[in-house]
Amino acid sequence: MVKRYIDRYHPILYSCSMTIIDGRAVAQKIQDELKQEISQLSGRPPCLAVILVGDNGPSRIYVNRKTKACEEVGIKSIKRHLEASISEDKLLKEVEHFNVNPEVDGILVQLPLPDHINDSRVTRWINPEKDVDGFHPVNVGKMLIGETNGFFPCTPLGVKELIVRTGVEIQGKNIVIVGRSNIVGKPLAAMLLQRGQGIDATVTVAHRFTSDLKEITLGADILVVAIGVPNHISADMIKEGAVVIDVGINRIEDLARKSGSRLVGDVDFEKAKEKCSFITPVPGGVGPMTIAMLLKNTLKSYRQSVL
Repeated sequence: MVKRYIDRYHPILYSCSMTIIDGRAVAQKIQDELKQEISQLSGRPPCLAVILVGDNGPSRIYVNRKTKACEEVGIKSIKRHLEASISEDKLLKEVEHFNVNPEVDGILVQLPLPDHINDSRVTRWINPEKDVDGFHPVNVGKMLIGETNGFFPCTPLGVKELIVRTGVEIQGKNIVIVGRSNIVGKPLAAMLLQRGQGIDATVTVAHRFTSDLKEITLGADILVVAIGVPNHISADMIKEGAVVIDVGINRIEDLARKSGSRLVGDVDFEKAKEKCSFITPVPGGVGPMTIAMLLKNTLKSYRQSVL
């Protein structure tokens, strides 16, 4: 029987053989810490500007969650909802409006954008000192060379924070990342390779063309999976006692449910959990950490520009 146990340091679920990391509890603890920090600031509050283009359903949900989280910790949020037909040049002007506004600390353009707009050009247009998503080439470059005054992408930063807050040692461990996206795999590898407390790992990045993937994942002390394929990592691909962080979120058919579907990760959770020392569930694992890291980056930007 799994028992919920939350303390100051390890908001996790315990069982006799493995530990399910409760990402919601960890994220809430971080948000509580941020709220406390922000309550002690003098002057204006930190401010995040969010631009939503079009009426993509999931994007609207994500934006609402982000602005609600801002409100809960004391960060002012500005939401600009633009028509899907807006031209790229007009969108860039909206971004520039926030670039030059000294009252705005962070800018987030919610992806995906309509097909006629170049995502990469829009990302590059954001002032890198306000790029709290961490995707601007300047911030990517700072991350690669180990500078800490830039912004790290929120999801991989959340993965790192989740591991650290479980008390798992990263230094010297073999970490395998399955997935090489610019959003998760590549930046996470760059972060964990750096020198410093909570990092200094030996990192292997695998992907869909990797030969003998099972052999590689079995060598992982910490396995991070972010490939977008439901239940792709089976229990026999995981070393006994490994830490497993599942970044994937996939909707699959489940006729036994009223909705007709359910969310699963990239790891076969029910079987894998019997072999792990720690594992994240889907949903409720990495997802909540992404928003917590966005808030943390926004406060960091505020401190760098105002204090």
